[in-house]
Amino acid sequence: MPLDLTDLPALADAYAAKSPQDILATALQEFSPQVGIAFSGAEDVVLIDMAVKLGVPFTVFSLDTGRLHPETYQFIEKVRTHYGIPIETILPQPEAVQKLVREKGLFSFYQDGHTECCNIRKVEPLTRALAPLRAWVTGQRKDQSPGTRANIPVVQLDRTFGSAERPLVKFNPLSRWTSKQVWDYIEIYDVPFNALHSRGFISIGCEPCTRATLPGQHERAGRWWWEEATKKECGLHLGENIPGG
Repeated sequence: MPLDLTDLPALADAYAAKSPQDILATALQEFSPQVGIAFSGAEDVVLIDMAVKLGVPFTVFSLDTGRLHPETYQFIEKVRTHYGIPIETILPQPEAVQKLVREKGLFSFYQDGHTECCNIRKVEPLTRALAPLRAWVTGQRKDQSPGTRANIPVVQLDRTFGSAERPLVKFNPLSRWTSKQVWDYIEIYDVPFNALHSRGFISIGCEPCTRATLPGQHERAGRWWWEEATKKECGLHLGENIPGG
């Protein structure tokens, strides 16, 4: 029976107690081949490991901002070869990057915030990546950012990148998992991980905007550390994770 998408909040409530594997299986079975797993080059690799074990056809895409750590590029390649899967890398529009760099230099975000750069290097490329899809899968978790991700449901209608004419469903299978549960999975199943994690990087983004965190600091403290905590989103999910959103 096809998934009933007319009441996604109710569906989210019904699926809230299900395992990430069950939620991921539903996403792939209902929407394949028009569903993509978004891979950031960090601990969301567990979604790829789960998908491989499910044996349902799936695709993976990654946003190559041009500013990632060398270790992240190496890790993306390691995941590709380890699992024997293609990973589509989505690049920003070169003209937009060139205009930004020409007018403001390479590090304008330290002065005027990261929004403009993230829109060019992440949001616009993601818009293109999602255009042919009916659903996508993210590695978002509630405990990643209590200020902006506390209300993440396991499945929702994506009002940022979808529309009434082209509804887009977003699955967040790891929503209710903690960081410890993710890392327990990585250790138990010997899942490869980004080398930066062993050097104190918990949340990993672009190289100029990510740094290692100190013991006791929240994982998002290493992202855009010069800005207010309430702004620590790049625009890919901001606005989606609010009650009723």
